[in-house]
Amino acid sequence: MNTVRSVGAVLAGLILIFVLSIATDEVLHATGVMPRGALPMRGAEGLILGVLVYRLIYSIAGCYLAARLAPPRPMRHALVLGAIGLLFSIMGALANAQMQLGPAWYPWALVVLSLPSAWIGGKLAQRRRLTSITA
Repeated sequence: MNTVRSVGAVLAGLILIFVLSIATDEVLHATGVMPRGALPMRGAEGLILGVLVYRLIYSIAGCYLAARLAPPRPMRHALVLGAIGLLFSIMGALANAQMQLGPAWYPWALVVLSLPSAWIGGKLAQRRRLTSITA
């Protein structure tokens, strides 16, 4: 039963990250803030930095959710989700290098920040567990 809960916790976090990211992207596309397809290579650094920030926030939230839903060892679940995010980020960075979908720094920043954001999400969940236990 714990295995099912563990897998479910990680999947819930992953789904949250995907849904929030895609929904935000769609809102930005629909409002004309962000173009569809490739990101501009130059001149839109602020926009791309904003995309990076909201994706990191969503990653922290997804890892937090995975840790909160997890049976024992919440940090492990957050870091497993972070490792999955790291693999997706590496694949995205390699695809970007081949197809030049945007500036190279953006996907590599996601690679570098994948595990730290997972750790932050896990730490927030652990802190919440400790405060609810002591309350």
